[in-house]
Amino acid sequence: MKTLPTGTVRTFRKTVTPDDLAHFEAGAVHNVYSTFALARDAEWSGRLLVLEMKEEGEEGIGTALSIEHLGPAFPGEEVFFQSTLIAINRNEVVSEFTVSVGDRAVAKGIQKQKVLPVEKISAAFAKAREGGASPV
Repeated sequence: MKTLPTGTVRTFRKTVTPDDLAHFEAGAVHNVYSTFALARDAEWSGRLLVLEMKEEGEEGIGTALSIEHLGPAFPGEEVFFQSTLIAINRNEVVSEFTVSVGDRAVAKGIQKQKVLPVEKISAAFAKAREGGASPV
């Protein structure tokens, strides 16, 4: 695994679509960017760092995600994600993210991924399928 300096920042923008809204099997809850869609995109924001760090034969796997949802984002609005590398603990990449629409804070949190050999991840998944523990 390659390293990046602590403080390295990666960003991306995303427009909120109808698929991102807080709707469940029972119907619509709110027509705003849902926490679960936010979680998916927060994971991607941390992965942008991992993509630069993993080497041939390695892959990142999410291990933790913490989100504080601070405010709404509405359909058609562009949300801005900023992910900052705050720590590398052996093979664990820890990033802090913020999400905003203009000056409006939407969310903040922490995202963690481990970078492991693809074979190790595959073996852990196979073991889990067979009913065993799958520590990665």
